[in-house]
Amino acid sequence: MKIIASKRVQSIGSYAFADVDKMVENLRKEGIIPTDFGVGDPKEPTPELIREACKNAIDTRASSGYPSYIGTFEFRNAIAKWVKNRFHIDLDPEIEISSTIGSKEAIFNFHEGIINPGDIVLIPNPGYPPMTRGTLFAEGRPFYLNLLEENDFLPNLQEIPSEIIKKTKLLWINYPNNPTASIATKAFLKEVIDFGQDNNIIIASDEAYSELYYDKKPMSILELEREGIIVFNSFSKRSKMTCYRIGWVAGDERLIAIFRKVKTNIDSGTATFIQDAAIAALSDEQHVIKAREEYRQKKDIMINAFKKIGLEIREPAATIYIWQKCPAGLSSLDFVKKLLSKNIAIVCTPGAWISEEVDGVNPGEGYVRFALVPTLDETKRAAERLITNY
Repeated sequence: MKIIASKRVQSIGSYAFADVDKMVENLRKEGIIPTDFGVGDPKEPTPELIREACKNAIDTRASSGYPSYIGTFEFRNAIAKWVKNRFHIDLDPEIEISSTIGSKEAIFNFHEGIINPGDIVLIPNPGYPPMTRGTLFAEGRPFYLNLLEENDFLPNLQEIPSEIIKKTKLLWINYPNNPTASIATKAFLKEVIDFGQDNNIIIASDEAYSELYYDKKPMSILELEREGIIVFNSFSKRSKMTCYRIGWVAGDERLIAIFRKVKTNIDSGTATFIQDAAIAALSDEQHVIKAREEYRQKKDIMINAFKKIGLEIREPAATIYIWQKCPAGLSSLDFVKKLLSKNIAIVCTPGAWISEEVDGVNPGEGYVRFALVPTLDETKRAAERLITNY
């Protein structure tokens, strides 16, 4: 029997982090335990109040049956209240919010409700892989917008060819940005809104890192406009709930209705006891403040180490990442391999792996991404090894 994967599956490579895992595994086989700054998965435990809420909810929801596809009203209402407090936006939980099983599935599946074969989707490069994968599975065509340091890692919308704009259905933005750790300016968000409205292009904004910043508090694009806009957010990074798989979308009620219709035909919703845990997470800001301080400490430790080994420094503004320039003469993969030497034993992600090459240019080349997810002690030890053995 001959088994052939679909053209959709054949069109995509391996998920970049799977390759990172292989490199880590090889080190472990040699008896070396590396400090892993690769995947953005926090090592500290989910805050206790969230875990306790989840435990209690399991008993409270013992006979709850299948969850709501779009989230309980209590959960959606808690999101609306949090958004009102954080961004001063009034959202109707009945029609302008839906739960998700985390941002990844939501971003990937959203294309199924919006994109027809041949439609173009504008995608930041480097960017979150489900934006591209979801486009391809919906038989759309990705068009990449390079994020370059000279543009403060904001896409240049003026450079998009008019023939591309005419065929474009959707524009993705992601600020605070993974991996460049940049924050969007108000002027840029206004430009995006005008671009979308002038060209009848839907704007999808991934705001999963909105609460992890250092000095300047990021905006939500919904503070400026709602028509034609959908925002994706998550508990994974804000509240260290990566395993819980829960988040939300909010925005133009027409887009939320489309998202809900797709979602209803794909999954059965997020477990109600997890929704209850998420409500507890939204009720508390102290664990988020603590997380921001922890990330600041780890960021400062690694930036100081990079300075000491002579690397060019660009301070991250937000997220849990450092988008670090490589030493002169080393590719991103070469630099990663050097850091994977036995005496340093640090894992990070080559920028070229999480960027697409367009017309011979890969905007991630020359950078590596550090996810500040090891514990504070692990980060200190890794920095010491880097300074001593580089």
